Amino acid sequence: MKAVILAGGLGTRLRPVTGEHPKPMVSLLGRPMMEHIVELLRGCGFTQICAALHYRAGEIMAHFGDGRRFGVELEYRIETENLGTAGSVRNCRDFYGDEDFLVISGDAACDFQLERLMEAHREKHAAVTIALSAERVPLRYGLAVTDSDGRIRTFIEKPEWPRVVTDLVNTGIYVLSPRALEAVPEGGFDFGKELFPKLLQSGEALYGLPMEGYWCDVGTPQDYYRCCADALDGKLRITPGEAFRLTERQEPEERGEEGVVACCDCENRARLMGTLSELMLDMGADYDDGIRLRGRDYELHISPSAVRSSVRIAVRSPDAEYARALCLSAREVVEKLGM
Repeated sequence: MKAVILAGGLGTRLRPVTGEHPKPMVSLLGRPMMEHIVELLRGCGFTQICAALHYRAGEIMAHFGDGRRFGVELEYRIETENLGTAGSVRNCRDFYGDEDFLVISGDAACDFQLERLMEAHREKHAAVTIALSAERVPLRYGLAVTDSDGRIRTFIEKPEWPRVVTDLVNTGIYVLSPRALEAVPEGGFDFGKELFPKLLQSGEALYGLPMEGYWCDVGTPQDYYRCCADALDGKLRITPGEAFRLTERQEPEERGEEGVVACCDCENRARLMGTLSELMLDMGADYDDGIRLRGRDYELHISPSAVRSSVRIAVRSPDAEYARALCLSAREVVEKLGM
């Protein structure tokens, strides 16, 4: 099966994390975010992939090459100007030809079973099938209102609370039939704001499928760090990079009842603790003694050193290997925040 990865955006809001790097190359547990997407696609049976690039395309191409070392066939289409989401995909029409194909962002954090989306699309003979995700606070997203059969009746873009009529949001992950792209003119054109409303008006069949699993639109530094925490907690199922796999040099120290302990030097421990406190505020952390975050099978304790500019991380868990891995992963995140 074929897939198009949208990886050409500037990612301006995420610049405090990415710097000058393209957004799909920002590290998530030691691997570029787009690398996790390629792995997800391969695991779901999408092995022919085309990446639509614009900003710093060479950096992405140098890392991924032809895709062979990632188990896929990867090619590229480079845009000299911003074509919008739908325009970028239409620019790949020589790649997808007359086949149904999947579209996904190269900077999303996701572990959906994407083959289910393709199966549903083919069963309905739809023009477009959209992966939907239930969000408790859906104000930042486009909402999709569906009937009992899953057919989309209307979209509501980034509503205020009085206009929220569903918790199902458009994730930006689509299966498209080529006929859906025939309505895209030359130049810039957007899926959510322009193409999908146009298709609805013309009577085309657009369906939405609520998906099980994790999805996060990594648009801001807060989204990024929350996504890192979710990956560390196992809510997002991804494979960590080599830097997150235990080696003799990286092995945290075991200290009996305290569990597994690691330390991170930093320039300003109070400021770093403030950043961590803000990040974990909505995650149920306790602040009576540093920061304590308790999960079903672990306790994570982060506290500043009293004698030097460093932060101490301790993890307790019945599973010793899990405690060491979580301690190492937490240290990587803390080090990034302390840079």
